[in-house]
Amino acid sequence: MSVKIACSQNTSVDGAVSEIKDSFAGMDPKAVVFFSSSVFDPASISAGMNQGFAGARVFGCTTAGEIISGKMLKNSLVAMALDAETVEDIDLQVVEDLKDPNSVYAAFTRFKDHFGVSMKDLDFQKYVGMILIDGLSGAEERTMEKIGDLTDVTFIGGSAGDDLQFSSTHVFADGKTYTNAAVLAVIRPSKGFGIIKTQSFVTLDNVLTPTKVDEANREILEFDGMPASRAYAEALGTTVEDAVNHFMRHPVGLVAGEEIYVRSPQQIQDGKIRFYCNVNEGMELSLLESTDIIEDTASALDGNVSSMEGVSALINFNCILRTLELEANGATDDYGRLFAEIPTIGFSTYGEEYIGHINQTATMLLLK
Repeated sequence: MSVKIACSQNTSVDGAVSEIKDSFAGMDPKAVVFFSSSVFDPASISAGMNQGFAGARVFGCTTAGEIISGKMLKNSLVAMALDAETVEDIDLQVVEDLKDPNSVYAAFTRFKDHFGVSMKDLDFQKYVGMILIDGLSGAEERTMEKIGDLTDVTFIGGSAGDDLQFSSTHVFADGKTYTNAAVLAVIRPSKGFGIIKTQSFVTLDNVLTPTKVDEANREILEFDGMPASRAYAEALGTTVEDAVNHFMRHPVGLVAGEEIYVRSPQQIQDGKIRFYCNVNEGMELSLLESTDIIEDTASALDGNVSSMEGVSALINFNCILRTLELEANGATDDYGRLFAEIPTIGFSTYGEEYIGHINQTATMLLLK
């Protein structure tokens, strides 16, 4: 079998790793991807998973909740093993210091050593990238921008979580654990791949343009020359005091053609609105209204799975804000069941990566 998935809710690292290893018995994986709740010691879980699969490239990150075919979980370990039938080649590199402007370039130089061709010349139709990044680093935008400058290969992924503690998130590669870092995987699938980006929103008529921003802190000070909180509240027809109650249902988004790239507001302070990802001055942002996550995700899945004529594996990077909405609506079981027929793992993220850094979205990598 070319793909196996497994999960463990054993509370000990040794016990959880042992259960995963037993589930993958008889398989010779080329890569093992795993997502781990922050209840496990990060250094121990990374070392344990790596020791369990000698010869495989083993990587993952901490989460704000886990996903496996048919289920959304908490306080668990989920993993996927991929053999040569699904993954022809893979290399991992770690961007060890997200504050170093040359660190992505250095990682890409090492990719060239492995693949024998520069990342700029790597065939974007045959290769795909995955990124797992420290979810508290605030460095997703500039990291994705640098990646986009250096390659045409699409990178998709998520920002690591820590079960909403907002204390420390970790990424893992080859038995080591990192913070202020990103793990990059470049994969040549054996049979092809697909990508899904889905968000459950429609645009409203209101457009808000940031005219004063603090990019370093992801804050909008002014929309259209007025305090950001007042402009946002007026667009909704509500008060500044009530505006925070609309954040989940009414974020804003950059609209490019038919695609929406969501920017989710986090808090209001002194008239400013802080967001979960960067917004640029002069960027026209449409006010959004939420729709049905289950229906929209099912539609996105059906269309893509049909067009690929079969999917062997799916990795789901699902925004924690979507997870919280699903929990509030009692719909987590419904969401899990959407993936019951496809070997799937994933996690609730602190942000999603696809072309840039976005929120309230699910990005998914599908392997044929």
